[in-house]
Amino acid sequence: MKILISFPSAAMDVTAEELPAVEASSHAVVREAKAAGVWVFGGGIDESVPPVTVAGDGTVADTAATGLDGGFTVLEVPDRAAALDWAAKFAVGCHCPQELRVFGFDPES
Repeated sequence: MKILISFPSAAMDVTAEELPAVEASSHAVVREAKAAGVWVFGGGIDESVPPVTVAGDGTVADTAATGLDGGFTVLEVPDRAAALDWAAKFAVGCHCPQELRVFGFDPES
């Protein structure tokens, strides 16, 4: 199963002094996920780049902020228990709550 572990920017409530330690601990969890072979990809939304909407006819328009911000990780894990374990590791590593979502199965993806 592929899972999304994410947090909104507002959840990352750390001081500038704490940030290097949070970065180090979250990167340690990323390295652990890669070593375990469950890492698919992850990153943070670049909030300095405004979002756009591409319509069904291909036209592009500016989009108002939708609340999608912060960081995310996509992992491929064997079951829900493993998903919860990884979400807990990221919560500890990032020093903030994480939301866990499961991607619907699609044999073409």
